[in-house]
Amino acid sequence: MQHDASPQASSSHMMKTTKRGRPFLKDTLDLFATLVVSLQLTTHKQFFRSFPNSFSTDEAAANLASLKFSQSNRGPDPREPSRVITTTTTTTFSMTRDMAKAMSQHFMDARLIENAADPSSNLFKDRGVYVLTPKGLHVLERFISRNGINGDHLAHVFATQPICMKLLHLERRSVDDEIIVSQSVITALFRRFSAREPNYPSPSNQNLDPTAAYHERAKGIQLMDVSDRQSSSSGRAPTHRYCFAALAALEWLCDFTSVVGREEAAEMAAQFVRFGLITLVSDKRKNNDSAIIFTVRGSAPGGNSPVSQTGEFRCTAKAIYKISEEGVRTARWETTRTGGLRGSPNSSTANLSAERSSLEKDGSSKPVSSSDAKIHRRISLAEKLNTSYTGDAALDKRTKESNTERLQFIIDNPTLCHLFREFLRDNFCEENLAFWLEVQDFKRKFNITSSASSAAFQRPIPERGTAAGKANTPGQQAMEQHHEALIQQAHAIYTMYLAKSSQAELNIDHGLRNELSAYLSEVMQGLTGTPFQGHIEADQLSSFNATQLHMMIRLYERIQTHVFRLMATDSVPKFTKTPRFIALRNQNDDFDFLDSDVQYLSNAGPPVPPGLNKEQEVGGTYVTVSQKGAVAAHESRPRTGGDRESRRPWNDIS
Repeated sequence: MQHDASPQASSSHMMKTTKRGRPFLKDTLDLFATLVVSLQLTTHKQFFRSFPNSFSTDEAAANLASLKFSQSNRGPDPREPSRVITTTTTTTFSMTRDMAKAMSQHFMDARLIENAADPSSNLFKDRGVYVLTPKGLHVLERFISRNGINGDHLAHVFATQPICMKLLHLERRSVDDEIIVSQSVITALFRRFSAREPNYPSPSNQNLDPTAAYHERAKGIQLMDVSDRQSSSSGRAPTHRYCFAALAALEWLCDFTSVVGREEAAEMAAQFVRFGLITLVSDKRKNNDSAIIFTVRGSAPGGNSPVSQTGEFRCTAKAIYKISEEGVRTARWETTRTGGLRGSPNSSTANLSAERSSLEKDGSSKPVSSSDAKIHRRISLAEKLNTSYTGDAALDKRTKESNTERLQFIIDNPTLCHLFREFLRDNFCEENLAFWLEVQDFKRKFNITSSASSAAFQRPIPERGTAAGKANTPGQQAMEQHHEALIQQAHAIYTMYLAKSSQAELNIDHGLRNELSAYLSEVMQGLTGTPFQGHIEADQLSSFNATQLHMMIRLYERIQTHVFRLMATDSVPKFTKTPRFIALRNQNDDFDFLDSDVQYLSNAGPPVPPGLNKEQEVGGTYVTVSQKGAVAAHESRPRTGGDRESRRPWNDIS
């Protein structure tokens, strides 16, 4: 096999630590994922119980003592742009057993791993067995996707454990790794915390299995109504609605956001108090009980603003907080005609009137209804997704642009993408989206590949022949193996979609097909001396080098553009009129991709959301969506009468 130049660099990385002594969050997440990729998660026994997909303290410490992460990037040669070269960088992590245990404690604090035998334990023990949390799986999936790592040995873990489908990330200062606090950041965090409507657990939730119970928690902090008997003088105890335990709030913030540990979660909760979003109801601890109280400070705008200079949050087992009227307005909970806020088990007409009066006292002479607010809030995305929205978009140019935006939005959202794929399958053109997605995956894998290994435990990599005098390092071995896999993938794409009479042959421009065939003929004639017969033989695959693969990618990209335009102009307008799409778009409880306050990114997306100015560091939030979690949720979704297997509902579209 012909090899391109592969310059290699080696570096040691000293992790920066914060003033509290913990590593920066990015280093923590990267080291955690590198460790997990290097481990074999198997079944361990402890206390006469078996724990699948787990690892021991000894295994974690041994791997962290000699951990290597190799990353290879392909790009044009600066001296000869037509030629592709590969650059491999190896980062080495090395630490003593005590340091490895301390690092694993940080993983626990960040809620990436938990004690398999005692999930409530917050200490990393010397003889423990540990499993990945749903948040840890989300971080791991993102790391594998971004770095082009082969995660086949972890497939069984993703298939059998719950995954955090949506993780809210809070931007941090580059100097000290502290969360950048602003009103917009706290508002976005609180709206994710409070959910789209009050999350009162149903009585039937007591019988839910752990996975289903986790997904119920993922909707937002679970609420309860609390009677305050001590403050009642008339005999009838007042009831506080939308209450939650202080410790439950800390646990939720640790599980579903990027906060690191209870201490940072308590600071965010104290910011909720400072911004007037939650208030203390009671703290019935005894006088001799210790109490941890977090206080935050900031500027206050004055006037009638609910924002205070200080905020205090009590981290005690007996402390109860509730969402304030300002919190209700910020959460944008909608009222119903039958009384109260939707989801509250103790709604009444009096409560509804009180809520309405408080919502309408905003200084304006003309109150805005909740339905009007909902329309204004979603107008920008309605333009992208609702083809019935006309206005000035009737012009051909704007219609084409909006269809392109709609398609990209659909592809980027895992739930919508699966629904769109079902629609295409029922209309016998699924190959268009399948080809587009496979080429995207092929391009990502071509540009970057990584591997993690440890001297303590290393999965065997088949030996490859190397030039004399060159060391066959694990990074180089992984790159060679990865190159062979890329050749196989390029061949599979051609055989499936582009070869004559292929299984899912694309309906593309004749000129594009001829151009691809001409290039393959040139390559085959030059490398093997045999003419191209319309298909690539298996024994011819090893002749391709990285530069030739890159040329195939460029040809695939042109076909990809053609297919994308076809889907945007023909399939998307029909899809967005279907009852199933409209019903999904309106299910705000489970699908918040219509929320324009926070940017949603695929878990395979960039590490930093587009448009975020790192130089100014003004702060912000974004959500990453787990592809694997969305697939599992979509496949487990119960079917209704209107969601039957028949292809008729899709094809009835005018």
